[in-house]
Amino acid sequence: MSSLSSDDISYAMEHTRVLHEPDRLIDTFGSTNFRFHLLTEPMDSVGMVRVREGHMEAERPRILRPEGYNDLLFEGFGEQAAVFAEWFRQHGNLAFFQYGFSFAKRAITEELVSSPVEEVRDRILEEIRSTGDPSRALIFGIDDSWEVSLIKFTMETIARSLSINLFDLKRRGLL
Repeated sequence: MSSLSSDDISYAMEHTRVLHEPDRLIDTFGSTNFRFHLLTEPMDSVGMVRVREGHMEAERPRILRPEGYNDLLFEGFGEQAAVFAEWFRQHGNLAFFQYGFSFAKRAITEELVSSPVEEVRDRILEEIRSTGDPSRALIFGIDDSWEVSLIKFTMETIARSLSINLFDLKRRGLL
């Protein structure tokens, strides 16, 4: 896989959409598991959709030390994570990461489907609704930088979880 440029990362961040957010948030005092489906359209295959499916683990929040961005870890994401971490240090919202998270992606499967993306999306959304699993997410991303799309999902999940995590930490006298 080739290295991503800052423009590649910006493009992926701008064009990734979380189509279905998990109902659950990141637990303040324990690890949290999410199951994701990531849809992308390969540039060289018209009418095809790449469906990646896997699990992500969010470790419990940790309070950052002053050098906190050194704790920004994305275990198992490969070289795109290092490039993204550097991009985030330059472009990220410094107030966003008040304590660190470590994410690990596990057991990724990949399938190329010959159907319109809307049809694949609707099928997976119906499956998510019928199972009622609160940990499932559906993401539409960019094929060549799909790991950045997955990282954007994690950032949005952190943003949704932040206020309850801060409340829990303050209630326990940890902040």
